[in-house]
Amino acid sequence: MIEFLLQPWPWWLSGIMIGLTVPLLYILAGKAFGISTSLQHIGAACTPNTSFDYLRNHDWRGGIWNLVFAGGIIVGSFFAVNFFSSDPIEFLPASYYSFGGAMRLLGGGVLVGFGTRYAGGCTSGHAITGISNLNWPSMVATAFFFVGGLIVTWGLGSIIF
Repeated sequence: MIEFLLQPWPWWLSGIMIGLTVPLLYILAGKAFGISTSLQHIGAACTPNTSFDYLRNHDWRGGIWNLVFAGGIIVGSFFAVNFFSSDPIEFLPASYYSFGGAMRLLGGGVLVGFGTRYAGGCTSGHAITGISNLNWPSMVATAFFFVGGLIVTWGLGSIIF
């Protein structure tokens, strides 16, 4: 059994487990799967007197479950890489441990954060929860996530990086 945990799991098994997260969250907690709202919860908790309506009028206490869920992903990933892997992977490639690498990470993070807010959710929220609910805007957003990824991978990526 421990040997199974130490090896990479098949993609289909991981997909089934992620897919089961959506109905289990609905059935057991009445909540929708998504990660990007945890940033709104953190922002609202850390800046209670802000002038931004987006944060000031947000009930972050009702979203503590989302923060615990996101924290569980981080802790679970740490344990998976450091204790349940026969070949631990490096956190970042060496090229990112420089000023230019840090700026690329920062720029990418800002773009992802902006895109997440602009699209009304993150890739997990749209692709997993939205599509499973047959939400038309989520289907369109997910299609364009892939289109954008292909454009950067096969075109702009070689120019930028």
